Amino acid sequence: MGYSRRDVEATKKMVKKFVRYQEGAELYSMGLTKFQELAKEAKAVYKIDKVALVNCEILEKYLETFRVA
Repeated sequence: MGYSRRDVEATKKMVKKFVRYQEGAELYSMGLTKFQELAKEAKAVYKIDKVALVNCEILEKYLETFRVA
């Protein structure tokens, strides 16, 4: 089963730049605590009043450093 180029393009358009912790944990299929730790290590957390937002672009770059070739 493969994915067509249209499916990939549509998915990329739906991806948000900023997510909250709970949404990000679901998006990256990991636990909430682990997602929070990784986001803080990546310095991808923005705090606005009492809301914490994670920049997915910064987090993606950080996660790429763990890639096993």
